[in-house]
Amino acid sequence: MPARRAQRHFVDVWNPTYASNAMEAHLAVLLEAAKRYERREVVEDALHVWWGKIRSRHRHQELTHLSQVLEIAAELAADESRECHLYLTDYNSLYVAQVDAVTQDDIRTSGGAQLPDYYRDPALTCDFWYRLLDIRRLVADDTGMVIAELRALRNLGYHDMPVSLYGGMVDLPLIVERTDGRRYFDDENRDRITDGKLWAELDADQVGVGAIERELRDNLFGEDVWTALDPAARTFIASAEKVYRDQRADPGFDYGLVIADLAKALEVTVNAVLRRAATKIAREVRQVTVDDKRIDLADGKHLALGQLAHLLRRKGTLERALRRQLEHGDWLVDVFPGVLAEVVQLRNPAVHSQRIGRVAATRLRNKLVGVGCQGIFTDLARVRIR
Repeated sequence: MPARRAQRHFVDVWNPTYASNAMEAHLAVLLEAAKRYERREVVEDALHVWWGKIRSRHRHQELTHLSQVLEIAAELAADESRECHLYLTDYNSLYVAQVDAVTQDDIRTSGGAQLPDYYRDPALTCDFWYRLLDIRRLVADDTGMVIAELRALRNLGYHDMPVSLYGGMVDLPLIVERTDGRRYFDDENRDRITDGKLWAELDADQVGVGAIERELRDNLFGEDVWTALDPAARTFIASAEKVYRDQRADPGFDYGLVIADLAKALEVTVNAVLRRAATKIAREVRQVTVDDKRIDLADGKHLALGQLAHLLRRKGTLERALRRQLEHGDWLVDVFPGVLAEVVQLRNPAVHSQRIGRVAATRLRNKLVGVGCQGIFTDLARVRIR
């Protein structure tokens, strides 16, 4: 039986000639829908924005790979659980959007379609439209990281080679595969990380983190470690670091937000490590009991820090499998649970509105990010499948 191919996704570039910032325009529509939903003015189905594949005025023929686009559209219509990505870049930043439908129908002809105003120009023609349920920022203002992230995608129109930012962005949208099966939009896991918000809402709250992310990559973590971290973890670390640096001159500041963001970064990172490890572990071993519920670690269910600490402290078949399957697995099961317990001890008061002082916050921040020592996040980046 032939091996089953990975699911197909899209890569495209947003064009500044149609709007000063097309990404901001689409995010504004989606964020407004989220506010209206929170006020109970609209139903959940209103949480979307349409993105049109605008046809160049110089191209009069159909897309050469339109049939593949329509095949993916049919897959989405037939399978609601199918997670389809639209990777969007301006070469400087990179976003991934959750596509739940693709249509050739001109949605502008239907009343109340949620889309930016610039599409109302009658001179614009779209080959098709994506309906986007959420948009998540992967890289902000860092071309090098855009290149690194896109390398994880295989361009099916170019001999399955990794997507190349320069020279490879032709015949858009690219049809690509992710061989690692990465999911960005699991509702349950998202809600645990974002407190029920869309990823677009969480990103909107993280102002000015792009410069901090570059600085952390170049002057503290290094490219290999920074790239190995989950994009959400990078955002939380940068957000925590920005707040810490902005406020460290104020001895009376409550550093609870710093600790909460670092704890979320740690939570996201450890869950990613366990999810990858579970793919190499026998089913009967990776099925574990957490809070009286039986779960399969390969399913990617997001676990809280306390649950992770308890799981990694257990002795038995899972512990031995992690030692065997992971580089630095001994560190993960022998040393790391103690670090988790320390973070939980400080994080729990922070999330219950108890003030966290600068001294305690600085001590934990230095230990995690690696100021004056090898940081815990760097150690975690070394934990990989053998």
